Amino acid sequence: MKQHAPATARNQDPILEVLVRVLPPSGVVLELASGTGEHAVHFARGLPHLAWQPTDPDATARASIAAWRADSALANLDTPLPLDAASLAWPLAHADAIVCINMIHISPWEATLGLFAGARRTLPVGGVLVTYGPYRFAGETAPSNEAFDRSLRQRDPRWGLRDVEELRVAAVAHEMHLVETIAMPANNHALIYLHRRS
Repeated sequence: MKQHAPATARNQDPILEVLVRVLPPSGVVLELASGTGEHAVHFARGLPHLAWQPTDPDATARASIAAWRADSALANLDTPLPLDAASLAWPLAHADAIVCINMIHISPWEATLGLFAGARRTLPVGGVLVTYGPYRFAGETAPSNEAFDRSLRQRDPRWGLRDVEELRVAAVAHEMHLVETIAMPANNHALIYLHRRS
């Protein structure tokens, strides 16, 4: 059954503009935490030269992704797979790029560490990881993000906005290097990491 995320319609085009610029000209893109599946359809349609592999740990989300995929009839959009970012066993051994939207702040820190560790295992040297969401910079963020952070921590104290410097340090430990920070609408940012041997 299809699900809808209201923010998707607002952010999908700005995110796609970034992806068009930073993703490789061919290959497989692994999307973590694909959620409703609306982004997967939009990005697969906008990037027909790439095979798009959506994933989500939640069965209800995967059912929604599958419904959106069926309606889209896109040849380059694959069947959604179960994937927990914190797990040591990912369903794909190789991807040419990884995209992770709005997961880092709505998951325990272990999921972010798992994301970087999995990116190191899965991406080739030079492979790109793109994350998107609200972040802190030197501990600071927009007032609207502060309110969002409080609401997240009330739902689960393990959740909340992460600081970009904290992410940079954690990423480097897994050979993922932050190379670009892009301001996006609604006080969000896209972070671009490259897999480089330390």
